[in-house]
Amino acid sequence: MIVELISVGTEILLGNIVNTNAAFLSEECAKLGLSCYYQTVVGDNEERLTQTIKTALSRSDIVILGGGLGPTQDDLTKEVAANVCNKKMHLDEDCKKHIEDYFAAKNIKIPDNNWKQAMIPEDSVILPNPNGTAPGVIIEYGEQRVVLLPGPPNELKPMFTDHVEPYFRNMLPGTILSKTVKICGIGESSVEKQVEDLIDAQSNPTIATYAKTGEVHLRVTAKAEDEASAKKLLKPVVKELKNRFGTYIYTTDENVTLEMAIADLLIANNLTISTVESCSGGLLAGRLINVPGISETFKTGFVTYSNKAKRKFAGVRKSSLEKYGAVSKQVAQEMAEGMHDMSKADVVISTTGIAGPDGGTDEKPVGLVYMCCYVRGSVTVKEYHFHGNRAKIRETAVANALILLRECLLEYFSENTFGKN
Repeated sequence: MIVELISVGTEILLGNIVNTNAAFLSEECAKLGLSCYYQTVVGDNEERLTQTIKTALSRSDIVILGGGLGPTQDDLTKEVAANVCNKKMHLDEDCKKHIEDYFAAKNIKIPDNNWKQAMIPEDSVILPNPNGTAPGVIIEYGEQRVVLLPGPPNELKPMFTDHVEPYFRNMLPGTILSKTVKICGIGESSVEKQVEDLIDAQSNPTIATYAKTGEVHLRVTAKAEDEASAKKLLKPVVKELKNRFGTYIYTTDENVTLEMAIADLLIANNLTISTVESCSGGLLAGRLINVPGISETFKTGFVTYSNKAKRKFAGVRKSSLEKYGAVSKQVAQEMAEGMHDMSKADVVISTTGIAGPDGGTDEKPVGLVYMCCYVRGSVTVKEYHFHGNRAKIRETAVANALILLRECLLEYFSENTFGKN
């Protein structure tokens, strides 16, 4: 079936907000086996929104609209969609009660315009919204479906996952099952080359590649009459991918991130970790601290941005800074070893580099980053050259620091004949 996405909001057109909803919905629809051929962004304009919905319905089985369900006059999505689908609006008492309870819990008087959100197209499926006042709606328009979701990501994403996805799974014939093989430490082009023969020969299951910062994800999707049959189709393909990529694969669980996989390695082997960062400015520690339960292994994280901080908190020698400069393999190593001496952590990862846009030279250009990983006395220092703006260089540096950390842990476990991956 063909799905089309429409993001509603003038603020998206003006670039005031980043349209993360479209990326999320695209990926989730792909997991369901829905083919997305078109995505549109349209402002809060009745005429243009009407034409956009009509166009989408002329070529798609499912139309998903995000945004424009708020209480203000320029929130037009629900009313316009109902008009296009020839549905009358009516006051839904359950939605009204939800709005009353929502504001009562916050001890706030209900603005009169919020009652607009309790008006629902007739004969529609109402999608509860515990995170806001705007309910979602599925309009059943003959054999087609028009799905209306609130714009805030913290409302749209759980509503789709909890209500829209199960609705589609019940509606779609058969079962569609996906398994994601997550790879790090090898580039997208290399991954694609190694699975080129599988992609060329694919029919069911199918393999799709997705490039992430520092990672490549392979989504294997199978269609079958039931879940058990779909799993049988997936199993040999996933096994073949494991044979080809080995330890480059850090998980086959869609919900596991790289930092979660690393935390599992550390916790399973009773290893503690500390971080000491310069150019990444705490982003590396932040990625690790995102993991629930990381307190079992994470000891401390320092941002030693200045030379003075590198000397005081990371034990870097003044002579090393003067001779080699703050951005050097020598300083990266001293940062890691000094943090180990200070925190007594089993594992330390350090970063130092030039994120730009200024500060680069011919000898040390913007994007040059050194990292050191210390694992119980074993030290690995690497030099990297990243490209892009300041934010991109820092983001890429953090991703590669996590990859280096995982590689060093696996090497240490291999050499010491223990460890789990």
